[in-house]
Amino acid sequence: MVAGRVVRFDGARGYGFIAPDHGGEDVFLHANDLMIPESYVHTGVAVEFEIEDGDRGLKASSVRLLHPPEPASPFEAAPPAKGRAPHGPGAARADDGEEPLCDVLSVSEYTRAVTELLLEAAPGLTGTQILDIRRRLVQFGKRHGWAED
Repeated sequence: MVAGRVVRFDGARGYGFIAPDHGGEDVFLHANDLMIPESYVHTGVAVEFEIEDGDRGLKASSVRLLHPPEPASPFEAAPPAKGRAPHGPGAARADDGEEPLCDVLSVSEYTRAVTELLLEAAPGLTGTQILDIRRRLVQFGKRHGWAED
């Protein structure tokens, strides 16, 4: 296994690149080669992976997080992911002046993900509470450009 950091990853297109810690050229990363949820993959995250010769150069396979996340309390706000820039109006630009990469979900995908997280994190919530929290989080996600119609 080789360690490295994700240089960039475009969730909409399903691919990106990893810079190996030992140096050398960046390694192509495809979503099909992830052993972790795609939502964990973003600029700067440390991963470990196998290197294969692909049709167009080096290719990562069996990609895993180098440091699995600690389970968080459902009542704590998670810190922003290191290296991940905000998306949407007023978002910071990447060093090269390009819009930073960020997964933008449809409202139905965002709603489904939020519902699953709420049910997993706080199974004692009532249906009414889940609907209210989910509605507010969808509004928040739309304002920040994370979810769109």
